[in-house]
Amino acid sequence: MTKNTSKTPPSGSSSSPVVVTGAGRGIGRATAEAFARRGYNLVLVGRNAGELEAASASCAKEGVSVLEIDLDITTHGAAETIATRTLEHFGPPAVVVNNAGIVHRSLVEETDDASWNAVLDVNLHAPFRLCRAFLRASKKAGFGRFVQVASISSTLGTPRLASYCAAKWGIVGFTKSLAEELRGTGLAALAVLPGSVATRMLEGSGFPPMMQPSDVANTIVYAGLDAPLAMNGSAIEVFG
Repeated sequence: MTKNTSKTPPSGSSSSPVVVTGAGRGIGRATAEAFARRGYNLVLVGRNAGELEAASASCAKEGVSVLEIDLDITTHGAAETIATRTLEHFGPPAVVVNNAGIVHRSLVEETDDASWNAVLDVNLHAPFRLCRAFLRASKKAGFGRFVQVASISSTLGTPRLASYCAAKWGIVGFTKSLAEELRGTGLAALAVLPGSVATRMLEGSGFPPMMQPSDVANTIVYAGLDAPLAMNGSAIEVFG
């Protein structure tokens, strides 16, 4: 069953799924719900089973099919597991949304290797691996969009946020490079750069929330479904 599919997306159809990482809460859940309202089947990835189940139930109310994948995206083979299960269950995705993210706040001289690596693993390395895992099938299908949730921190430096800024600058660079490789294939890669959003991650930052997760979700849906192919490689700023 599909709903609200009057706009035909430039990538696939509503029978093709949308993959969302970090889908259990915040921007990820809002994004999943927004795609569900457009009638898209979903693959929801997260590491909190309870939150993932709640998000899945909310999306299923829109009449779409939902596949839950409860795992840590930084573990060995996680990207290949997500891709294999998605392709077996639904086929090639219309959109892959790399949303999962973590933050660690500390001065550079106080940041140990473990925390630095953890931030880069979730925010940069895992999106690279997930895009790579889907690319062969997406190119063969001739459609698919890869949307990275970056940040205003992709454009500036912030004290006590060096690892996060490095990862988010990196994900925009990765997206733009991937976009160049996708030219002429019918596929596209875009990044969405939110400012301060009312999510758990913002807590302790000292910045007041300027927007809701739904504001960012609507922009992600636009990037995934409605933006013209000419926007391939774009970094869309959403600052509230």
